[in-house]
Amino acid sequence: MSEAVAGAVAERFAQLYGAEPEGVWAAPGRVNLIGEHTDYNDGFVMPFALPHTAVAAVSRRTDGVLRLHSADIEGGVAEFRAADPAPQSDRGWTAYPAGVVWALRTAGHPVTGADIHLDSTVPAGAGLSSSAALEVVVALALNDLFELGLRGWQLARLCQRAENVYVGAPVGIMDQTASACCEAGHALFLDTRDLSQRQIPFDLAAEDMCLLVVDTRVKHAHSEGEYGKRRAGCEKGAALLGVDALRDVAYGDLDEALARLGDEEEVRRLVRHIVTENHRVERVVSLLTSGETRAIGPVLVEGHASLRDDFRISCPELDLVVDTAMASGALGARMTGGGFGGSAIVLTEAADADAVTRAVEQAFTAAGSTAPRVFEAVPSAGARRLG
Repeated sequence: MSEAVAGAVAERFAQLYGAEPEGVWAAPGRVNLIGEHTDYNDGFVMPFALPHTAVAAVSRRTDGVLRLHSADIEGGVAEFRAADPAPQSDRGWTAYPAGVVWALRTAGHPVTGADIHLDSTVPAGAGLSSSAALEVVVALALNDLFELGLRGWQLARLCQRAENVYVGAPVGIMDQTASACCEAGHALFLDTRDLSQRQIPFDLAAEDMCLLVVDTRVKHAHSEGEYGKRRAGCEKGAALLGVDALRDVAYGDLDEALARLGDEEEVRRLVRHIVTENHRVERVVSLLTSGETRAIGPVLVEGHASLRDDFRISCPELDLVVDTAMASGALGARMTGGGFGGSAIVLTEAADADAVTRAVEQAFTAAGSTAPRVFEAVPSAGARRLG
């Protein structure tokens, strides 16, 4: 993040609020390399941070007033009493930063108000955690300004609570932890049960590879309700199997577990995905730590097939990306994020990246679909203060 971007955000803050901000902070979006829908099942995930960030210029207030402005949303400054907003009231985008303030205050932290101006380069609706980046950047700024002393994983927990309870979205912990805790040049191996972390080196450029993000620019309208159904189905599966979470079903015991579920076919599919996906995360960690980076490609493809056929959250556009990329010589590809649209990732040799990109773009044109947005995902730094 350049000083020029931080300066521009600070300048806009001063225009809005009549004084310079006390500081400027950034928090990134994320791509999940492997481990999809496992986070709310106490499982394993492996995201890394994008160079795309939400940026916040912030100053404290002591009068209990919260003022919010976004460069990405038309309209003026929204103003609340920091103690007043109720969870799941309808405020659109402001629910995310207001929810963070609510989560901090209800946890006993003395946040007495703030002026906040936000800007973001994380594509919204692309499955790249634009909302988590927004939450984390606000949480980090308030943590610093009010000297709360919270660590990254603690901020992530509070941001998840803001989104679960205040916004009303049943998300897991992965997105917020990735934004708060990732390191440049690494993927984050995260155990979502106890939040233990390992930074796994993931420097594709050094091995003449790259990872492309293909934003399909598609978001199907039924995604939110279907996400909730998947989560409820996973919880039902855990209850039927007598475990706290599907994380507790060992990969070697999968066949026995599926047999115990009998004719619960929908639940069987969900359980199979979660158990095999956790195993795929462990396989990718093993391959990366042993220097066999190219060998993760087939594991990514397996993950996509599981999300498409068992979890049933892919869509024609995501399948088109994966099928076209693989037919064009990619090492691996899969959808990433919550599903029903959003983005796919493509692992390719660096020398083949342009050809794979062209093939995907041509496939979308032939299908009559909106042109996708394609960019290289470089593992980047997590949330930090810019100035």
